[in-house]
Amino acid sequence: QVQLVESGGGLVQAGGSLRLSCAASGSIASIPAMGWYRQVSGKERELVAGISSGGSTYYVDSVKARFTISRDNDKNTLYLQMNSLKPQDTAMYYCAAPGMDSWGKGTLVTVSS
Repeated sequence: QVQLVESGGGLVQAGGSLRLSCAASGSIASIPAMGWYRQVSGKERELVAGISSGGSTYYVDSVKARFTISRDNDKNTLYLQMNSLKPQDTAMYYCAAPGMDSWGKGTLVTVSS
């Protein structure tokens, strides 16, 4: 029943960078996989990036080479480094893990053109 709290979003110009953080209420070391989702205007959440406990990563094609997902088990935190941001990256970003109680409030990323 891990609880996740997202932070790090904000307003940024196209081409800029942001680093999102997802702080977990407990240990994440035993969680096989975690990920970042994003959602726009009530549409379905889209899986943006995922990472396994072994470090294997997945990225949706639209963010490959621009986003980097990582996890720090010692800090119980998941990160998403976002570079070369584009206006189409604008969304509410959520982190996720199997067995979480519910979705967090997310953190809003707004990229201006």
